[in-house]
Amino acid sequence: MTSVRSRAMILISVFALIAGLVAAPAVVAKPPPGSPPETKAPTTKVQILGLNDFHGNLEPPTGSGGRIGALTGTPPACVAPTCYLAGGVEYLATHVRQLRATNPNTLFVSAGDLIGATPLISALFHDEPSIEAFNLMDLDFNGVGNHEFDEGVDELLRMQNGGCHPVDGCVDGDPYLGADFQFLAANVAYKDSGETIFPPYAIREFQGVDVAIVGMTLEGTPDIVTPAGIQTVDFFDEAESVNALVPVLKAQGIETIIVLLHEGGSVPVSGNGAGSVAAINQCTNPTGAIPPIVTAMDDEIDVVVTGHTNWAVTCVIDGKVVTGAAHQGRLVTDIDLTISRATKDVIPTLTTVNNVIVTRDVAKAPDLTSLVDKYRTLSAPLANRVVGSVAADLLRAANAAGESALGDVIADAQLEATEGALFGAAKVAFMNPGGIRGDILAGTISGGEAIGQVTYGELFTVQPFSNVMTVLTCTGTQIDSLLEQQFRTAGNQILQVSDGFTYTWDSAAAIGSRVDIASIRIDGVAISAGASYRVATNNFLATGGDAFSVFPQCTDPLGGEIDLDVLVAYFEAHSPVAPGPQNRITRLP
Repeated sequence: MTSVRSRAMILISVFALIAGLVAAPAVVAKPPPGSPPETKAPTTKVQILGLNDFHGNLEPPTGSGGRIGALTGTPPACVAPTCYLAGGVEYLATHVRQLRATNPNTLFVSAGDLIGATPLISALFHDEPSIEAFNLMDLDFNGVGNHEFDEGVDELLRMQNGGCHPVDGCVDGDPYLGADFQFLAANVAYKDSGETIFPPYAIREFQGVDVAIVGMTLEGTPDIVTPAGIQTVDFFDEAESVNALVPVLKAQGIETIIVLLHEGGSVPVSGNGAGSVAAINQCTNPTGAIPPIVTAMDDEIDVVVTGHTNWAVTCVIDGKVVTGAAHQGRLVTDIDLTISRATKDVIPTLTTVNNVIVTRDVAKAPDLTSLVDKYRTLSAPLANRVVGSVAADLLRAANAAGESALGDVIADAQLEATEGALFGAAKVAFMNPGGIRGDILAGTISGGEAIGQVTYGELFTVQPFSNVMTVLTCTGTQIDSLLEQQFRTAGNQILQVSDGFTYTWDSAAAIGSRVDIASIRIDGVAISAGASYRVATNNFLATGGDAFSVFPQCTDPLGGEIDLDVLVAYFEAHSPVAPGPQNRITRLP
């Protein structure tokens, strides 16, 4: 593949995303080497291979996140054809290369979260290994996702352009050269200039037709990433952003438009892990953010490759093909388009879509094996260090009240680390459920440890963001308001709470009135509306992450340790750690 970064960039001056927003340069890509010569055939067949939410899973993921389909038998096992172990870049590369070989007119694309919230083997090196893996796999384009912004805009630019990390340097001892593929960001622009941080779209020519690829993230990204890293940019409406591009593209004679959008939806059965194998190619009654966004998009849009919610679907919504490939590299969506060379547009009746399982029964790609071996060796001494043990599985699955056994443990660890006089004696710790990225399973053997033992790498998988513990002073009224912010029309975000903090919420009450302040207790004593309490949380929540706007209104912030270090210390002091009791939050009725 010719490096996108070496191709010519052209400025688009006739385009505005919304009210005064000027587009950044687009990318115009020539046909890849080896493309068939121009012919007079009436149509051109183009293959789009899509994935999303890879999250740096270089090694095969484990547990339910490492399979497609449902377990069967006694004891339960993953057995074909009802279940397949899936994922791992050594297998992903082989599947992608086999699919690419079926059509020289192929684009390999990602709909965001290629990096961020990654296992230690990638995160320890600031996700450079994941970029290098997709360089080897000849990824063409990645539409930015919210997790691409986990370490801020400047770090994301380094991911594209290369260079050693500004603090840690080149951790693996080698120079980092950046991504050979192009990041796209049609709805993320600098506040001062209005220019998008990456090109909003790219154009690839295939045998007489041009195909446009537009990439963008969900408009709500600021609510789910640390605010400090994105202060220089704005995020805009998804449909409005792509619709503003349509006349620009059509003026260039482009009729085939593919959108890589890091936003998703849900269906009753998605095949994502525990569902049926057949479900990965179904789309029954899709709900969530994507259906209205796609419906609002211009009818000139042909395909929308989605992500974010990890759904596995092949849909047609408002006449547009909509796909989702689960997460962690377990699926690749094979989208086959037939494009008229006369009209330059897709012939819908000839379009086929298939979510292909990245099975582990194919040969490993040797170049990816070398890459994984390199970083596994470098990270193993840290990852395999035993830090404690568990008495049973610690799961992040919540009960009906929204409380999880693992959430209880994490909140307890955070309270223990901040309840000393140095922090003004925190009385409660709050943990965001979205920051708990995996389970702790007694039977998992990640580095040769004994059954029940827990390694540093396993805890890193649970809390990979390196958030900083923060202690704030909040009034009783603010704590009550904070709890009310958990309940939303788009889905609840129930904060995990530490031992000694209890309250009741009423699911039948109106949003904004679900928690009676009289039910909120600390060590059995009801809180007072006007009293002040020291509250521990991570810096993501403390600065308003996940739309918890009450936290920044609290006062006297003090920073502490990294949240992962706090969890490690808790395991070192309290092993074997038992599952949390899940009795701190009560739901009515």
